[in-house]
Amino acid sequence: MLRKLHEVGIRSEHAYIAGFASIGLSVASWLVSNRKEHAGVDRADRWGIFVGEWAPTFFALGNGLRSYELGEEHEQARIPQQAGYEGHYERTGV
Repeated sequence: MLRKLHEVGIRSEHAYIAGFASIGLSVASWLVSNRKEHAGVDRADRWGIFVGEWAPTFFALGNGLRSYELGEEHEQARIPQQAGYEGHYERTGV
């Protein structure tokens, strides 16, 4: 799943931004619901909690994508070094 997200262009920074945005959206949804709806604080709390539950999911996805990105960077850094050694051996006749 992380590979697919990465392939479509979603990076860890995007998931972290979405996590912080969902925290702000949670507060905003609670305030709007509390002021505009006449259902009381209970309903506002439900809206705030519902949106607030998204943040941990986005942060977890961000952590997973960051691990995937670091692993991919590590692989890319290792491959040119291996190719350099092979080229060295071919030039020296070893």
